[in-house]
Amino acid sequence: MGKYEYINRDISWLSFNFRVLQEAMDKTLPLYERIKFLAIYSNNTEEFYQVRVSYYKQMLRHEREFPKKHFKDVDPAGIIRKINEIVSNQQSIFHLIFEEEIIPALRENNIVVVDDKESLSEEQLAFIREIFYTNILTSIQPVMLVKKKVRPFMKTGQPYMALEMVSRDSTKKKQQERYGIVKIPTDHNITRFIELPQNNGKHYIMFLEDVIKRHIDAIFPGYRVKSSYSLKLTRDADMEYDDYEGDDLIDAIDRIRSVRSVGKPNRFQYDRSMPKKLLDYLLASFYIDKDILVMGGNRHNFRDFFSFPNPVFPKLEIEGLPPIPIPALANQKKPIGSLISKKDFLLSVPYQPFEHYLRFLREASTDPTVKEIKATQYRVSDHSVVVNSLIAAAENGKKVTVFVELKARFDEEANLKWASEMTKAGIRIIYSIPKLKVHAKIALVIRKKGSKYGDQAYLGTGNFNEKTARLYGDHGLFTSNPEVVGEVKNLYKHLENQKIRPKFKHILVPGFNMVQKFIKLIDQEIAHVKEGKIGYILLKMNGLQDKEMVDSLYRASEAGVKVDLIVRGICTLKTGMPYSKNIRVIRIVDRYLEHARVFIFLNNGDHQIYLGSADWMKRNLRARVECDFPVYDPELKKELIDILNIQLSDNVKACEIDENLKNQRIVTKGPDIRAQMSIYEYFKNRYTIPKYSEKL
Repeated sequence: MGKYEYINRDISWLSFNFRVLQEAMDKTLPLYERIKFLAIYSNNTEEFYQVRVSYYKQMLRHEREFPKKHFKDVDPAGIIRKINEIVSNQQSIFHLIFEEEIIPALRENNIVVVDDKESLSEEQLAFIREIFYTNILTSIQPVMLVKKKVRPFMKTGQPYMALEMVSRDSTKKKQQERYGIVKIPTDHNITRFIELPQNNGKHYIMFLEDVIKRHIDAIFPGYRVKSSYSLKLTRDADMEYDDYEGDDLIDAIDRIRSVRSVGKPNRFQYDRSMPKKLLDYLLASFYIDKDILVMGGNRHNFRDFFSFPNPVFPKLEIEGLPPIPIPALANQKKPIGSLISKKDFLLSVPYQPFEHYLRFLREASTDPTVKEIKATQYRVSDHSVVVNSLIAAAENGKKVTVFVELKARFDEEANLKWASEMTKAGIRIIYSIPKLKVHAKIALVIRKKGSKYGDQAYLGTGNFNEKTARLYGDHGLFTSNPEVVGEVKNLYKHLENQKIRPKFKHILVPGFNMVQKFIKLIDQEIAHVKEGKIGYILLKMNGLQDKEMVDSLYRASEAGVKVDLIVRGICTLKTGMPYSKNIRVIRIVDRYLEHARVFIFLNNGDHQIYLGSADWMKRNLRARVECDFPVYDPELKKELIDILNIQLSDNVKACEIDENLKNQRIVTKGPDIRAQMSIYEYFKNRYTIPKYSEKL
């Protein structure tokens, strides 16, 4: 064993997902906020099995194709067993929360979640009967199972019911049990949740599967259904397409989308009350290995709860916080380009409005001095204002180039659709680079020579997506700094032609200078400690896994550098060890997803600060095009330091991660500090100057 120890990345991620589940336990939250966290947990788990468990399964299936060193570092079978054990325990907690807390709390608020045994009024019975026979029955695909003869295909991520039945014609002595399976047709544009007519001032909501259970005789006529149990199958979705480019990539994505639906099974969830006899029959019928069994409750696919109806809206939901405009950028009397030409601006969403960026694009699309716009698009919203602004720019005669990353997992189809729309508008589309994902968040506005505003850029930590900008905590920098903007131009030249290898001094790009610069900055703090000065590093990111970077932080800790880490998800660095005694790792999970990447180095009081798109994951630092960028403006530096200090002070939604991956609540003296609410107040109090001041 080497000098240092590390935590498995996927076991670490499960610790994060449990922290999400803890929010569903929080009785101080509005009820529908708790339901939302159940949905997030469920969706996270589904994608985790589709991608990460799939990876380990592929290792086992294709052992010869994987380098031997992979198996030296990882025991895939052991990891899968550990994952299933952890998830099974979490699922038990999940269903306790739902059944014993959420359902009763809904009932207390006159919202009754109806099961198949609940007493209903004649009006309600007639309502669901009509719904069943007109909308549901034709979409149901019932199958009588015959072991080793009839094996229907189970769709990935789709809820099913397994049925125990006996023939109505059979005598009591000769009642032979038969088994059937029914897909719950949520993939046929049928809602999972059906609102029934009110009764006695109460609202009634019924699961689709329970409507089906009430009319099960119509599905298997001639049989009496004794019992029913929920089940769900998850299939591999970790398909690789790194070697493809251009039209070949588009074809590969089409193939992969279809292959995902028929991938190898990697998780079989079943109702914990299911009798062993039936479970064994299902395993034999569908050729399911026991090592993918995960016990659950009587319902699956809780990610559907994103659309759980609230008949008493807005009651029981979290109060929205309107974004606080940056006064200068909200001043409609002056073009945003004129303001950015004079100074840098920091945009912190969702506390501040993403509309500032949309305005930046919108004004550029009509500005006669603008000749060219370049942008990257990684994940695009369904009704993208960003893309429509780029299309408008092209229609106004601007040269527009958009780099569309088609390899954004699970968003390939949406990105391809928007790429097609942009191509029709005359926008030059550059698709993915072989072996690399373009994850950088950069937009560039290039003006004609002699323009008084000059070229400008927007560099961000989050996607150019107005939907997620209301939900994710991110930062973006508007700048006209000629050195930074010039290097962004050079990065685009590289994206357009990989043979061009520019030098970067200001922005950081993997494969050029990013890893080297960060290690140099860490070593700089170590040197300061050796000189008797204070060494301090404050980093915020979504994931920390790259071994070289983790080792550098261990070295810094050993040298006496204090290191504070705010890591939302994966963190392979192990706290509580002699070589990590100066490192603290906290995790914040709250109403907004913490998504920003911020890197702060004390530098003997002259802080060096970078923002960017890159987590310290191996994939980000070694196999992606990323862009981290410096913040030079002293006022903006202070703002970022203030924000991160607030987050470090959080004792409500922050947890400290110990060496056993426990999310330990932070107990401090003094008032409660909930970072996200405090940051909102920080901006609210900061901008108390008159709105749209003429002086600006």
